[in-house]
Amino acid sequence: MTDDGTKKKSDVSVIWGGRFAGGPGLEMEEINASINFDKRLYAQDIAASKAHAEMLQSRSIISDDDADAILSGLDSILAEIEAGEFAYNRQLEDIHMNVESRLRELIGDAAGRLHTARSRNDQVATGFRLWVRDALDQLDGALRELQSALIGQSETHVASVMPGFTHLQTAQPITLGHHLLAYVEMLGRDRGRAADCRKRLNECPLGAVALAGTSFAIDRNLTAEALGFDRPAANSVDAVSDRDFALEYLSTVVIVCVHLSRLAEELVIWSSQQFGYVALGDAFTTGSSIMPQKRNPDAAELIRAKAGRTIGALNTLLIVLKGLPMSYSKDMQEDKEPVFDAHDTVMLCLAAMTGMVAGAAFNTERIAADAGKGFSTATDLADWLVRALGLTFRDAHHITGELVKMAEDKDTTLEALELADMQSIEAGITAEAYDVLGVENSVSSRVSYGGTAPEIVRQAVKRAQQRFLG
Repeated sequence: MTDDGTKKKSDVSVIWGGRFAGGPGLEMEEINASINFDKRLYAQDIAASKAHAEMLQSRSIISDDDADAILSGLDSILAEIEAGEFAYNRQLEDIHMNVESRLRELIGDAAGRLHTARSRNDQVATGFRLWVRDALDQLDGALRELQSALIGQSETHVASVMPGFTHLQTAQPITLGHHLLAYVEMLGRDRGRAADCRKRLNECPLGAVALAGTSFAIDRNLTAEALGFDRPAANSVDAVSDRDFALEYLSTVVIVCVHLSRLAEELVIWSSQQFGYVALGDAFTTGSSIMPQKRNPDAAELIRAKAGRTIGALNTLLIVLKGLPMSYSKDMQEDKEPVFDAHDTVMLCLAAMTGMVAGAAFNTERIAADAGKGFSTATDLADWLVRALGLTFRDAHHITGELVKMAEDKDTTLEALELADMQSIEAGITAEAYDVLGVENSVSSRVSYGGTAPEIVRQAVKRAQQRFLG
């Protein structure tokens, strides 16, 4: 503001030019400003502006002197922001106009030439794509770190027997290494989704301008290449209105967080006294304000809860976009906060989960003791009846069910039943049946590809190391 209370040229008039006689009201300024959150795009905005200036120079649309001044000024602004010395102005609404206004202060009227053949519409679309692309690279790195921690624990517990569950009921014995590798596969698909998203978003909107392109003889391939895009966006209307990349990024984040929530749920259950399968480190647990004996798995519980937060972010953007006509509407300013929040959330959750998994101490004796409970080898017995006696599986299933009922009535296990008792249900059963009823024998027999036999799990660990960490 000047001494007489009028706005300086570097404020609102820079944005709107001569169309408006006065500035916006306080309420309009409050609802319209995005600088509080979109300042996170500063590095991407400046990189795009430099690429645009260099393209304009190469096409002789601006002079070498103006281009040099613009590039030098943008470098100075980047240094100011990174040093925490940049003064943001809410009246200038967003990061794009804040940078341009500061550039004018540094180099004068030459700064006004930077906006030749571009609009804030293609400018923000380009900066946001660049930011999401960087976010995807960070996400992939964090997912890889968690996979590494899980693979490490899997290698340690290749042969550690545990109960496998369906419906949270004991189903069949498996190994802990095999169970943990299931999450490695899930996270591998997450990384695949991130890579697919990155590939699809890697088209450059710059040069689409407001929505119709430009009459200036620009080179969109040059700016796309300079910014690491695969190609320019093919349609100028789509280029400024597309937020599929943000939706797809949020979808990827949501699936990651759902996977993390499932693992967190298991850590919560397994760390309870009732299970006692795992002890989580002090760094990721808390105590109670009143019960001194408590060790609460708060980090796991919070990861479980934060999945809902990212689901909300995806829903927010879906609702923002669902009724918008082509091409750009100011509603789309609401695209960034949910994306920023979801990114911060998933990165924090991945870091916490990686720390928990890496430091987890599994009680293999307790886990192994539970592996044989609940008649977990009943399917092995049914399979033996098919192989040894030539029964159909349905008949074998029925006979094994009768044997389980007998063991329940006697309050014992299948392997503790007398041979005569078994033969009273099926006369063809021999002593060889007992060979398949031990938990270790059951696990070792599962040698099919992707099975839980320790030798198969050991091979799976090596493949996972090559596929995901190599």
